[in-house]
Amino acid sequence: MRRLLIGAGRGLLVLVLLGTGLWSALALYYRLPLPEGGRIAAAAAWGLAALGVIGRPWRPFHGKAVATYALAFALLLVWWGRIAPSDTRDWADDVARHIEPSVAGPVVTLRNVRNFDWRSDEDYTVRWETRQYDLDHLRSVDMALSYWMGPAIAHTLVSFGFDDGQGGTRYLVFSVEIRKERGESFSAVAGFFKQFELALVAADERDVLRVRTNMRGEDVYLYRVAMPPEAMRSLFLAYLDQSTTLAAHPRFYSTLTANCTTIVFDMARRIVGGLPLDWRLLASGYLPEYLQSIDGLAAKADLDTLRAAGRITERAKAADADPRFSQAIRRGIPGMEAGR
Repeated sequence: MRRLLIGAGRGLLVLVLLGTGLWSALALYYRLPLPEGGRIAAAAAWGLAALGVIGRPWRPFHGKAVATYALAFALLLVWWGRIAPSDTRDWADDVARHIEPSVAGPVVTLRNVRNFDWRSDEDYTVRWETRQYDLDHLRSVDMALSYWMGPAIAHTLVSFGFDDGQGGTRYLVFSVEIRKERGESFSAVAGFFKQFELALVAADERDVLRVRTNMRGEDVYLYRVAMPPEAMRSLFLAYLDQSTTLAAHPRFYSTLTANCTTIVFDMARRIVGGLPLDWRLLASGYLPEYLQSIDGLAAKADLDTLRAAGRITERAKAADADPRFSQAIRRGIPGMEAGR
């Protein structure tokens, strides 16, 4: 029995060493302030040291090596904890500005609404606008899912529809994104290691949806969400609160815990309450299934029908420069027949 317990303890120690060794090597590679060659060398050195210690649990007198490794890991954690997010990097143009909201009664004034004119992912006209929205005219909330890496992973965007007083609807989209530095690109692995800050973008649909369908080749689906007016209003204001918080206190993006889906869920749960946690909040491509399971989709049709009707990719490509882009992409979607 004693030998069995010793063996189990040694096996657990090996797993701990493997896990901390891999995490530490990646942390050094992604965040050590050295040129790439230096970061690779540091990560490799740590990995080799961890492997050297892993061989020792089956040898006598291994306690000193394990203790030395534990001390080194503790010092690495101290260094890791001191890495703070920043608001003063050389940001990419499309995430360079924070939303600046002001609220007077039901009227919300938003500075820095993005309305870029995209000709390609690298060629665009920079355009930031100031817009006003009347919360008394807020009529709808739509969820857009943009698929770029298989069926399980999608970027989540939330679009608010406002009655424009002339029989039409104005849309404003909020998108939680990585705040890329100039020349930087997204990496899901790097997102675990404080590589990116978090950005909250408010944008025109023809900007933020069209760039994904027409420029980046992503596949986008649109669903109307069932929410009472007071919840829609609260969710909109929660986005404004989040934008103010991020401007004052920068935050790191996290692939697992602080991404486009988990932050939307956190805000919605504060407003609606009682929303169950679910694995589909991590596998965001399956959010429509989650919403349907909690009766959160406005149209009462089977999900296959909603998914087929809600695929806007080809309609967005066809609409392209159409000033009625938002109405064009909604044609044929249950509950949005009039583009509302």
